Amino acid sequence: MKLVFATHNPGKLKEVQEIAGNRFELLSLDNIGFTEDIPEPWPTLEENALEKARTVNRRFGVNCFAEDTGLEIDALNGEPGVLTARYAGEHKSPDDNINLVLAKLQQANSRRARFRTVFALVLNGNEYLFEGIVNGNITLHRQGHGGFGYDPVFMPDGYTLTFAQLPAEVKNQISHRGKAMQQLISFLQQLE
Repeated sequence: MKLVFATHNPGKLKEVQEIAGNRFELLSLDNIGFTEDIPEPWPTLEENALEKARTVNRRFGVNCFAEDTGLEIDALNGEPGVLTARYAGEHKSPDDNINLVLAKLQQANSRRARFRTVFALVLNGNEYLFEGIVNGNITLHRQGHGGFGYDPVFMPDGYTLTFAQLPAEVKNQISHRGKAMQQLISFLQQLE
């Protein structure tokens, strides 16, 4: 089965391809010639993921899935949430985003956080949603060089390493994106 993953982010594409293995042929937006950014104007992850998947399906007539991920920090009342990629501004700088989170948490008593991913699948005219959540804490400073985004400051529950320090195969099994992708894969396998 060939599916378009509505992303320009090479880190996300690589991670999802590693999780999916060779079960599906995944194409990115770049692979199909879709070069613009798809707006994410909605207040929820679900609506933003659906917006992206619907846009690609409508414009290209292909089966497509998209995701939206939010880092939700208790001490920041759920921020950055849907603004996770743009927390420090529209330039979407991971370093600036991390710096802002660390600055805002300097005096916080709790560093509890969770990553939540929602995948939206548009398949043969039908729409489906899949969610993955991983709980953890924001570290005091960056640790590790792997992964992308907030991975150097997110330590999942039950581990003493951040996502940026964990081997990719471990992170992909326990991560928010990994959990949501496994649900999507299981769903697609039932259709075969």
